[in-house]
Amino acid sequence: MADRTTSSIVIDADRPGVMAVIADFPAYPDWAGQVKSAEVLTTGADGRAETVRFTLDAGVISDTYTLAYTWHDDESVSWRVAEPGKMVAELAGSYLLSEVGTGTEVTYELAVELKVPMIGMLRRKAEKVIVDTALKGLKKRVEGR
Repeated sequence: MADRTTSSIVIDADRPGVMAVIADFPAYPDWAGQVKSAEVLTTGADGRAETVRFTLDAGVISDTYTLAYTWHDDESVSWRVAEPGKMVAELAGSYLLSEVGTGTEVTYELAVELKVPMIGMLRRKAEKVIVDTALKGLKKRVEGR
C-alpha cells in the first residue's frame, strides 16, 4: 500500500477535545458521512477501543470490516485492518493531532487496497472523498457547528 491520501484541517479545540470525538466510535454515523455503523468490539485497559467493526458506504467502496487501533495519548491514533471485508483487502490510516495557536491541526492519512480491481485514479478519488468528508465532519462535530 504505497499510495496514501493525506489532508489536514484546523479545528478550534484542544487536542483532548478532538481526540474524544475521534474515540467516540458509536457516534461516527452522526458525523462521518460514509460510516453507516461503528461497533466497538474490544477495548483496552485505558478504555479506548482496540477493535471496531465498521459498515461503510462510500459509493464505489461499500463494505463491512474490522479495524484494530493503536492510541498514542492525545497526539495520534492509527489503525489497520484486523478482519477484511468483501471489498476491502487492506486499509491503514491515522489521525495526527498538532497544536496550532489556540486550536488543533488534524492530519488524516488513509490508504485502501481493494479485493476487486479498480483503476488507481478512482481508488484515490474515493480515498480523498472519505478523508475530506471525515475531516469536515470532525471539525463540525467538535466545534458544534
